[in-house]
Amino acid sequence: MVCCGSLRPGRTDRGRPADPSGSRQRGSRLAQGGGPVAIFSFRPSLTYRGRKFKGLRGWAGKPLHPPLTDVPVGAYTLAGIFDLVSYLGADRAWARDFYRAASFSLITGGIFSVLAALTGFWDWLRSTPRGTQAGRTVNAHFLTMGTVTVLVLAGILVRILGYWDRASTPLPALLLSLAALALTTLGGTIGGTLVYDYGFNVETAGDSPVWHRSERDLLPSDKPDQPPATTGEAPAAATDPSAT
Repeated sequence: MVCCGSLRPGRTDRGRPADPSGSRQRGSRLAQGGGPVAIFSFRPSLTYRGRKFKGLRGWAGKPLHPPLTDVPVGAYTLAGIFDLVSYLGADRAWARDFYRAASFSLITGGIFSVLAALTGFWDWLRSTPRGTQAGRTVNAHFLTMGTVTVLVLAGILVRILGYWDRASTPLPALLLSLAALALTTLGGTIGGTLVYDYGFNVETAGDSPVWHRSERDLLPSDKPDQPPATTGEAPAAATDPSAT
């Protein structure tokens, strides 16, 4: 019995499609044939064959923007922490080391942030539906992360032009660093909503064959007319969409 909410038909409480057989077989062997169950699948994730190239947006199922954001998020997190430690321990010998580490983290993150902004702008331009909640959320994400990029570039200039040889993090650099970190957290949260709540730029969102019990991996170049049959079941007959 489900309380406090409802589930979409055909979905489990973990977000996966319900097992078409009505039960999940456990153990290391299949019910039919007695062969070992495959437990690893690498090739579909690594291949680019069959994936449509979308320019600055990347490939279908392999967009460029998400992985490019990983470096700035990590770099700005480290920079904020290092700057705070350096500022609080300004009278210690190691304060300079933390300040320099924060500076180089910001520079590295800033380089990747520009690349992430370019690919993100192309996503916004080419695949964002106007006048929708998803579109407004993309706008909020773009504004937030664009502001982060401006703050980081300003922070880098402040360090290089005015405080590069300081023995610890100066207050202006610390404030810019912490502001960038706070907005990065906000922007990442909004970006997570786009992907995990709205399925933005997700190629397969729904009852995909990859969630069905099967020994065969589905590659990007495969275009099945129907999902692989559950082990031990006959393939379902194809349904003519025009007949419904």
